[in-house]
Amino acid sequence: MIEFDGVLFKEIVEQGLREFPNECCGVVAATPEGRPVKVYPVKNIDASPATYRLDGKEQLRISEEIEDRGWETWGFYHSHTHSEAFPSQTDRDRAFYPETRYVIVSLQDRDEPVLRSFFITDGEVTEEELQIT
Repeated sequence: MIEFDGVLFKEIVEQGLREFPNECCGVVAATPEGRPVKVYPVKNIDASPATYRLDGKEQLRISEEIEDRGWETWGFYHSHTHSEAFPSQTDRDRAFYPETRYVIVSLQDRDEPVLRSFFITDGEVTEEELQIT
């Protein structure tokens, strides 16, 4: 089970609500020990309620900052605005980093958002249990 800081969870939810009805997206950085420490919001260049794509220039800048700090990319996150927190077929098709988590926050019930984490390898989805602390 992975512990996920409640402050980081709140930051992702707040971004999702700000960008609603479009999906939000971003990057989660972690210490070398694997503890998530920072959320980096990224522009969704799809600007869509059904899909997301991280802005490549922002993603590169963030990757360089993460590396400069001695951290690692822990995961990519995005919101599902009208469905459960589970990878869609599009999410599975666009999962190019099998070693990185794909974190989804469902805003289907905006009063009770749900955060879940997955590894996606060759379209196969494996859930990793998260505990919000």
